[in-house]
Amino acid sequence: MQVIYTENAPKPIGPYSQAVKYENLIFLSGQIAIDPKTNELAGKDAAEQTKVIMENIKAILEEAGLNFNHVIKTTIYLKDLNDFAKVNEVYGQYFTEHKPARST
Repeated sequence: MQVIYTENAPKPIGPYSQAVKYENLIFLSGQIAIDPKTNELAGKDAAEQTKVIMENIKAILEEAGLNFNHVIKTTIYLKDLNDFAKVNEVYGQYFTEHKPARST
């Protein structure tokens, strides 16, 4: 088992890792819109927050030598379902070659 860590994503605030590699699988911890440079919540709306989250995920994947083409499943939690379209628009910019399974 290998712990994956990058300074380009938010530091864990509890007893967990940004990601863990086990054999040929990598499990990423859930992300919220924290700017890794300031360690503060970023983004004024759901679209901006989704971009911050996706950039954090991208940084963790890159640290592991991967990219969004390697993602097979995602889970998105929305506080307001009215933000669904905004989140989808940003999310779709990161999954261009394939679309992973997803729960929302």
